[in-house]
Amino acid sequence: MTEKYGLVGFLKKYRMFLIFVLMFVAMTIISDVFLTRINLLNMLRQISINGIIAVGMTFVIITGGIDLSVGAILALASIIACDFAHPDSYPLIVPILIAVLIGGFISLMNGVIVAKGNVPAFIVTMGIMTICRGLTLLYNRGTAVLNFTKEFGKIGGGVVLGIPVPIIILAVVVVFFAFVLNNTRFGRYVYAIGGNKLSARASGINTDRITISVYVLVGVLCGIAGIVLSSRVMAATVIAGTGYELNAIAAVVIGGTSLSGGLGTIGGTVVGALIIGLLKNGLDLMNVSSYFQEVIQGAIIIGAVFIDQYTNSKRKQ
Repeated sequence: MTEKYGLVGFLKKYRMFLIFVLMFVAMTIISDVFLTRINLLNMLRQISINGIIAVGMTFVIITGGIDLSVGAILALASIIACDFAHPDSYPLIVPILIAVLIGGFISLMNGVIVAKGNVPAFIVTMGIMTICRGLTLLYNRGTAVLNFTKEFGKIGGGVVLGIPVPIIILAVVVVFFAFVLNNTRFGRYVYAIGGNKLSARASGINTDRITISVYVLVGVLCGIAGIVLSSRVMAATVIAGTGYELNAIAAVVIGGTSLSGGLGTIGGTVVGALIIGLLKNGLDLMNVSSYFQEVIQGAIIIGAVFIDQYTNSKRKQ
C-alpha cells in the first residue's frame, strides 16, 4: 500500500515533467527533423524569452498576484533602449541598463498601486499594459527601431561554446532566481504572503515591500527579455511582446504554480515553458496553421487553470 501511495505521489509531483517527456518522445517519432541539433537549439532560443519573463511571473503568482503588462513593458523598454544601440552611439551596457531600469520603474508603479492602493492586480496591470502600448506607439510614431551594433546583435544571435547566448542567459536567470526563491529569506516571505497575507503581516513581514519587490523583479526581467528579443530579430517593434503575458502565465500555471498563491517552483515554470515551446515547435513542424495553434494554446491554458482549481479544492477538503 505504501508503494502504491508512493507511486501516486511521485506521479502527481512530476506529472508535468512526465508529460513533457512523453511529448518529446512523440515528436521524435512523428518528425524526422525534430531531434536535429539545429531544431532543438532553435526551439530553446524561442523558449528563452518566454522563460525569462515566466521566472519573474512565478514570483508574482506565488504571492497571489498577476501581471498582464509584461508584454507591453517589454515592448516599451526595448524600443527606448534600442535607440541607444546604434553604431557609434553608446557602449553596449547603456541600452541594457536603460531596458532594465525602464522595466523596473514601470513595474514599480504596478507594485505600489497593488500594495499601497489595495487595487486588484488584474486591473492595475491591465491599465499599465494599455498605457505602455500607447507610449510605445507614441515614442517612435509607430515605426520600428533598426540599425544596431554587431555587439548588440550577439546578445540574441551569438553563440558561446556552441550554445546560443539567449539559452545561456535563461540558464543564468533560472539558476539565480531558483536559489533566491528556495534559499533566501526573501523567497520564504514570498511563499508566506501567497499562503496567507494576513498571517504573514502579523508575523512581522513587510508584505507591501515584498509585493512591490516581486513586481519590480518581473519588470527587470521584461527589460532583459526585451533586449534579447530585439537583438535576436535586430529590430525593436511596437508590436513586440504581444501575447507574451499569456505565454508566461501559461508556463507558470502549467508548471504547477497555484493561481491562489503560496505554491510553485522555478523548475516547474521551466518545464511549463518547455511544454509550450515544444508544442509550438511540433505544430510548426507538422505545418499546423498558426490560427489553430492559438486555439490549442488557449485550450491548454484553460485546462491548466482547471487542474489548478481542482487541486486546490481537493487540498482544502
